[in-house]
Amino acid sequence: MGLYIREKYLKKIRGFYHDTEIIKVITGVRRSGKSCLMEMVKEELICGGVWRENIIFLDLDSRAYRKIKTADQLDTLIESFAKADGVKYLFIDEIQNVKGFEEVVNAYRADGNFSVFITGSNSYLLSGELATKLTGRYVEFELFPLSFDEYLDMKEFYGKKVGANLQIELNNYLNEGGFPKVVQYDDFADKRTYVKSVINEIFEKDIKKRVKVRNVESFNNVRNFIINNFGATISIKSLQEALAKNGIEIKRATLARYIEALTQSKILYQCDRFDMKSKRALSGEKKYYLADISFYFATNTDNRINYGPALENMVYIYARSLDYAVSVGRIGKLECDFIFRDNNLNYSYVQVAYTISESKATEDREYVPLESIPDNYPKYVLTTDYLLQKRNGIKHLNLLELMKAHSVF
Repeated sequence: MGLYIREKYLKKIRGFYHDTEIIKVITGVRRSGKSCLMEMVKEELICGGVWRENIIFLDLDSRAYRKIKTADQLDTLIESFAKADGVKYLFIDEIQNVKGFEEVVNAYRADGNFSVFITGSNSYLLSGELATKLTGRYVEFELFPLSFDEYLDMKEFYGKKVGANLQIELNNYLNEGGFPKVVQYDDFADKRTYVKSVINEIFEKDIKKRVKVRNVESFNNVRNFIINNFGATISIKSLQEALAKNGIEIKRATLARYIEALTQSKILYQCDRFDMKSKRALSGEKKYYLADISFYFATNTDNRINYGPALENMVYIYARSLDYAVSVGRIGKLECDFIFRDNNLNYSYVQVAYTISESKATEDREYVPLESIPDNYPKYVLTTDYLLQKRNGIKHLNLLELMKAHSVF
């Protein structure tokens, strides 16, 4: 069977397929599908009339190229394939395996006859070294694990049963997560084992080699604490105090370094808070969301779903997959779950809850923060309810149906 086509990402890249002046960098947490996305681009180019001999595809993790470790070796390898006339399309997967790769890919970009696509370890590509050494001549495309809409589509693509009850599918998604490979397994234990292996791989290949982790147990304690409290407001100070109460003493500088490692490897995403009265970002306190919700269940023995943060996390990943900038809004003492900003600088405000049908107080808790925002940008309350409320022009939508329909805000 062929590849499940991740259209929402391909349409972001298509305008750059033939651009020889810009390096296309695909980033994302390990096993989110970066290599497959490059395969999709390659196949689209061939279907669009590009000759196969004009395409150079190098997986530096493969057995054939595992000995390519230096810039000169990489240059020689590329040259051995670059025989065709006209523009060549150069794809290099796991490029961090080559020391000094930046000079090589930048030279081929400057040649004017190569359209270059690369993927690699995020702890390296996002460390600032790429930006410095490639002098800004690249554009980043960030890939996330499957959002809920893609999860449903991919199950159908692989012939897996998708139930009519989206609530059941929601529970499956939250427990299994959105790594593409997980969808292909039938046994739930196999799915969980795979996610655990991804977490271990990220530590061994992305974190351990880049960050000096002298005490692995302390690092794991920090990682597990933040994963267990995803969606909660956390500061370095509050994290240090919470760990201390559990008998874990860690210096603030070490905590900051561990959190940076977790975000650079894309296990975690940092969501800043924004004060809507002063129109400025609030320093210190952040919210952290998981690249994939399965990280929580794979590191916990408790399989009960706390729908509040779980749905927030799901909406966060969905919005980021649509290229929205996301922050948490504060309006006085009230808090708006999310402020979304698209590439055209249009804003929307979003509250997320499992249900607002329980009581008037529950409904007010979600509506009042939105009603306190004075501007006229769209405002949404997203829940799993099918009986939808109408109140002060705020749109109450079923978030499962919204995602299934691939809707935008």
